[in-house]
Order: sequence, then C-alpha cells, then structure tokens
Amino acid sequence: MAPRFVGRLGVADAVTAGNAALGFLAAAIAIVDVRVAAQFVLLAAVADGLDGVLARRFGGTPAGPYLDSLSDVASFAVAPAMLVVGVVEGTSSGAIHAALGFGIPALFVTMAVVRLGLYTAYDTDHTRTVGVPTTLAATTLAAGILAGIDEPVAVLAVTAAFCYLMVSPIQYPDLLARDALLMGVVHVLAVLVPDYQGGMFPVALVTLALAYLVLGPRFYWGETERHGLEGKRS
Repeated sequence: MAPRFVGRLGVADAVTAGNAALGFLAAAIAIVDVRVAAQFVLLAAVADGLDGVLARRFGGTPAGPYLDSLSDVASFAVAPAMLVVGVVEGTSSGAIHAALGFGIPALFVTMAVVRLGLYTAYDTDHTRTVGVPTTLAATTLAAGILAGIDEPVAVLAVTAAFCYLMVSPIQYPDLLARDALLMGVVHVLAVLVPDYQGGMFPVALVTLALAYLVLGPRFYWGETERHGLEGKRS
C-alpha cells in the first residue's frame, strides 16, 4: 500500500520536506557545534529558494504553501533559535543571563510561527510580504555567526529586534529572480567555504541581508520577474 502522499505531492514538495529535515539537523547540531549548525540553516535557505523555482517550473500542489510554512518553522524558527541558545548558553553566567538566553529565542520562535501563519493566510497571492521574512531573519543570524559576530549580548539584541520586525507592518517586495539567484550563490559559498579570505562570503551575505532589510521597503519596489503566483513560497 503506497503512502498517502504518492500522486499528491510534487518535486517541489519533496525539496520542501528536505528543508524541514535540514532544520532539524541544524537544531540538533547547535548544542554541539553552533557554526556547523549555522551552515545547515543556510543550506535550508537554499532549499527554501529551490522549492519555489521548482514549483514555478513543474507546477505547485495545493499542499505546497502549507508544507512550506510548516518546514520553515523547523528551519527558520526553531533552528535559528537554537543557534542563539548555543551561542548564549555556552558563555552564560547568572540567572538573568540564562533566562534571556532561553526567553528571547522562545519569543523568536513564537513570532516566527505567527509570521508564517499570517504569510500563508494573506501574502502568498501578492508581490509583497508584510514583516521581515523568517528566512531573512534566520540567515542573517546564521551568517553573522559564521562571520564571527557571536558576542552573546549582540546576538540576543539582534534576535530580539527580529522578534518585532517579523510581525511588523513594514512591507517588503519580493526579490527579483536575478537577485534571488545572487543570494543563493552567496549562501552556497558561505556553506562550502565559510572561512575563505577571513569569512568573506558570510560577511557578504550579512551585508546583502542588511541592505535588503534596511533599504528594501523604500527603494526596492518595482516591476518583478514573476512566472505565476502558484509557485510563491515564503
């Protein structure tokens, strides 16, 4: 007897499910090696972009948007929160420090889940999204850790900021295809050679992410290269 998903899910959905597995691996590895876990988060982001490309190429399924958001909970909510726990708890001292080291990541997961639910309900049929994408928040944290930005207070402050930004009313336009491809290439290089030239690729990824975070809502609006809305993923 074949599993229920046979004939109902497509190739894009298989990549989406793989994204969830990468998120689990990142969360599990974070308690042992936070840098390797950060690489898995970036790899999950590559899968998250790839499933959208495949959905546009081969067609999506009704389950696709739901699978995508569910997978993103693992990869871009729980996994980055565990990165923060790994960074902070490794150097924690005192009850307040320990409480913040768990409390802020827990709030990050909560806000990411809320953001993903709102996205699936309201944003999938538009060329914009409201609030900072969970993928952007997660990859900024992961790339920052790979770039050597791992001072606990700074990591907690950035994470706390993302807790609000993910559910803020700020509108972000979808990336143009060429820019999404560029980001994907930098993601791959940051995973494969994170220490090349003093961490050049993680630093570049943080720079690109912050540029879109700060400048995107005001300067990035324009005609987008879209090939149908059915392939849009978070």
